Amino acid sequence: MLKNLTGYLLWAALVQAAYAAPYIPGSPNQVLEKLPATTDASIQRFKSLRSRLASDPNNIELAVKLTKLYIEQSRDEGDPRYLGYAQAALAPWWELDQPPIDILVLRATLLQSTHQFDESLADLNRVLKLDRANGQAWLTRATILQVQGKYAEALQSCEQLYALTSELVTLTCSLNVRNLNGRAKDSYQELKVALEQTPDTDPNIQIWVLTLLAEMAERLGDVVAAEKHFENAINLGDPDSYLLGVYSDFLLEQHRPQEVLSLLKAKTTIDPLLLRYAEALNAMHLPESQVQIEELRNRFDAAMMRGDTVHQREQSRFELRLMHNPVRALEIAKLNWAIQKEPADARVYLEAALASSDKYAAVPLIGWLEAHHLEDAILKKMIDHHKGAI
Repeated sequence: MLKNLTGYLLWAALVQAAYAAPYIPGSPNQVLEKLPATTDASIQRFKSLRSRLASDPNNIELAVKLTKLYIEQSRDEGDPRYLGYAQAALAPWWELDQPPIDILVLRATLLQSTHQFDESLADLNRVLKLDRANGQAWLTRATILQVQGKYAEALQSCEQLYALTSELVTLTCSLNVRNLNGRAKDSYQELKVALEQTPDTDPNIQIWVLTLLAEMAERLGDVVAAEKHFENAINLGDPDSYLLGVYSDFLLEQHRPQEVLSLLKAKTTIDPLLLRYAEALNAMHLPESQVQIEELRNRFDAAMMRGDTVHQREQSRFELRLMHNPVRALEIAKLNWAIQKEPADARVYLEAALASSDKYAAVPLIGWLEAHHLEDAILKKMIDHHKGAI
């Protein structure tokens, strides 16, 4: 069980649709890409599984294995195409009301990646009616409910993990929820101690926990601790796009754009990372910033034409910080807040509200944050500024 939780599911818990909407091939037999000739075992495994599934597209075991590999590859490379390839691999079962449990869990993970949260939760609830001991479903369910700001329900899902996986995974799930709901300092300290007491933990879990600890420390205003956690996470292995994104945000907040350029120079195919790269260029007044701003504009325009709303948080930030259009930024931030309610979503909403001419635009948001007791040093400064301006 633990091994499964640290694979594609851990990616689902960490990354909340950090990519563009995936391209979905017309059939499982469609040629997706030409992989380089190599002896690398992972590449060879991809090729073998794809070939076997093309010959036997209704083979559930093959489809599940290949889908998990695609989701892992999407996490590693930040390439949304792999999520589309994963959906194509599940094509024979994608429209079924009650496909096999393994397919339901994977479908829920892919639906989550495109912010189809209610549909994903419906699939997870189907899984749990049939298998109450499915730790993957409980963790994914907790993650979605947390993103929606339904903290009590998220915590209940986390608590189901106690008998199903390691204590550290269970604590990380529950303490991450409590950290956003009035117990920031205690949750941070408890999670920090839990990680220190399990030094032999799988590196994937360590990276997950360290990333969350860094975010917790930053919200508490402890910049030194946050940076240490970020650096420890990055030093454990190749950072995925989520870690790169939140660390870049930290560096931008600390007015260190040059480090962002070094961190992201080879990662700009990923829209959220290109945004941060462009912000760093802009902060340094480099001419290349205009080129990257135009590229971002094209990408966001294309996403809107596709009906892709996954990147509304980034689009709001782009409109405000790079296009200097607070009214448009606020419109998009409100749409995004209706779907997901993480601290980063609150920040883009509040930042756009402060920059707009509408003094009362942030009142509902501030009321929600205060009712849920979210502790965040950066948001507190912004809220105090907003209240002083009314």
